[in-house]
Amino acid sequence: MISVVIPVVGLAGLAFATWQYWWVVQQDPGTSRMQQISERILQGAMAFLKAEYTVLLGFLLVVGALLVVSGRTEGSHPLIAASFAVGALFSGFAGFFGMRIATQANVRTASAARTGLGPALRVAFCGGSVMGLTVVGLGVVGLGTLFWIYTNKFGTDAESLRTVMNVMTGFSFGASSVALFARLGGGIYTKAADVGADLV
Repeated sequence: MISVVIPVVGLAGLAFATWQYWWVVQQDPGTSRMQQISERILQGAMAFLKAEYTVLLGFLLVVGALLVVSGRTEGSHPLIAASFAVGALFSGFAGFFGMRIATQANVRTASAARTGLGPALRVAFCGGSVMGLTVVGLGVVGLGTLFWIYTNKFGTDAESLRTVMNVMTGFSFGASSVALFARLGGGIYTKAADVGADLV
């Protein structure tokens, strides 16, 4: 029963994040000049994500293939590669949605700041909560669903649970791989943007 409840809780978190997202995008985006700048930021961010995910896809395919091969050896399992793929996919979704809400919330926060710090803080806080709830929600849904699937497949005795835990490590590996690339690539991108702004 608990293995079914956990993914439902994650879905509830994602539903609340969706509601927060729609509330943020309904706020005043500011003047036409503010919207123009925001649109350029969004275009640059999406172009960066597209380039980063294209390179990252090649890395994930190579690692996934290695996990499939190593999964046939003793002490491993081919389903580790499946868990790796799910973790990488969910982490990629989290990065995409996080970038979307960040680029849409920043101009609305700036616009709200024209009326006071309180409204600006509320918009900024709600925008940040969307990212946090999305990351946690996807993680809970992914891990909870995989645990439910694997326990139904392998069983719930002590030996089977050891196998389940071993197989589920692939999820963490996939999610952290994408997060690591995003962290390093994002740092390079923002530094390049700072240098470009200084030159202009």
